[in-house]
Amino acid sequence: MTAYAPRMGLFSRRRPAARDVHVSDSRFDDWDVVGEYEDAATAAAFSQRLSELGFDNALTADHPPDRFGRGDIYLCVQAGRYGDATVALDGLEP
Repeated sequence: MTAYAPRMGLFSRRRPAARDVHVSDSRFDDWDVVGEYEDAATAAAFSQRLSELGFDNALTADHPPDRFGRGDIYLCVQAGRYGDATVALDGLEP
């Protein structure tokens, strides 16, 4: 039995796996915004880095990203963690 592998054309691209963007989710209203990004892939990369450093974070947006993952996407951390998270994003030790 052979495993199914989808065919990829010359110009097709695989999108990187991006974390979910929470659209108009009131659970994150009191979280602090530490970054604003124009596409989900870039936001997901910074979100993953913060996760690796031990920060609980979420990607939020007021409107869903378009089919290419573009939109106004905010990287948020829990209230009170803003200073440590921005230092971590700047590449310094928190």
